[in-house]
Amino acid sequence: MEFKRAARTGREHQVYSSVTGARVVAGCVCLTGLRDKVLMISSAAHRDRWILPKGGVELDEQADYSVTAVRETWEEAGCVGEIVRELGTVEDMRPPKHWGKVGSPANAADDGQVLQHPPRTEFHFYEMVIGELRAEFPECRKRERRLMSYEEARQALTDAHRPELLEALDRSSITRLNQ
Repeated sequence: MEFKRAARTGREHQVYSSVTGARVVAGCVCLTGLRDKVLMISSAAHRDRWILPKGGVELDEQADYSVTAVRETWEEAGCVGEIVRELGTVEDMRPPKHWGKVGSPANAADDGQVLQHPPRTEFHFYEMVIGELRAEFPECRKRERRLMSYEEARQALTDAHRPELLEALDRSSITRLNQ
């Protein structure tokens, strides 16, 4: 794969699920060779929150989501490596940003039960073994990166309110101290 100097931007070429309408996203859980650390990056929106590298699948990538995962991992984290396995699909079931606001669908039925909403995002994650962390990459000036143990990453994803990313981490082969 050729690594570009600039990140792709915009959502006009992004893929959305034909079934649920959810945005289709792919990313990597990047582990060290010993599987004892995971690469985390600072969120672009909230620099004090740590997340996994991931991003929207674009129309020219929809035949193979791993292409998006590798591209986004490069753009956001400067990580080059080998995908060793697929971690499956994780749905982001946080309420859509407009859910329950004025002018949007109500989030409760007449009988008081909470209505189910479709997934906000459909994530496709892959496990990658880190080969190299390059100093210069497309988003190196807007993100920090850090290698964390499972326990540190678990806490960071909990603090960031990202249960869907925690699910991807839990599906990986990272070493957990309390196994």
